[in-house]
Amino acid sequence: MILSNLLATLPNFLAYGASAIVLMGAFVYIYTAITPHKEFALIKDGNVAASISLSGALLGFVLALASVIEHSVSLIDMVIWGIVALIVQLLAYFLVRLALPALSQGIEDNNISKAILLASTAISFGLINAACMVY
Repeated sequence: MILSNLLATLPNFLAYGASAIVLMGAFVYIYTAITPHKEFALIKDGNVAASISLSGALLGFVLALASVIEHSVSLIDMVIWGIVALIVQLLAYFLVRLALPALSQGIEDNNISKAILLASTAISFGLINAACMVY
């Protein structure tokens, strides 16, 4: 009985999990493409600010995505709301960038305070986004 239930839900687990991983990859790709600084090169060189800011953005996105997965009514619904979550996270980045025009230079210069502000804003947006995506 338990094994049959597990096997019955396995296709959904795989479909939702794979879709979430694709959405995460798309988020990281788009996010790193729109930021003027090159996160992965900076992180490779030991730039902590770049790591903090990218990690915060990813966590903010994944918080909302987890809520979407939990509350979606179908896989298509999850993907659509996942895209909405992605857009909200990009908006969070642009709002911080508006407030701090030299944000990217600060990240490149390993300015931890700017990175923490960016990361905490992204996580905050993710939490609010997650709460709003409950039907």
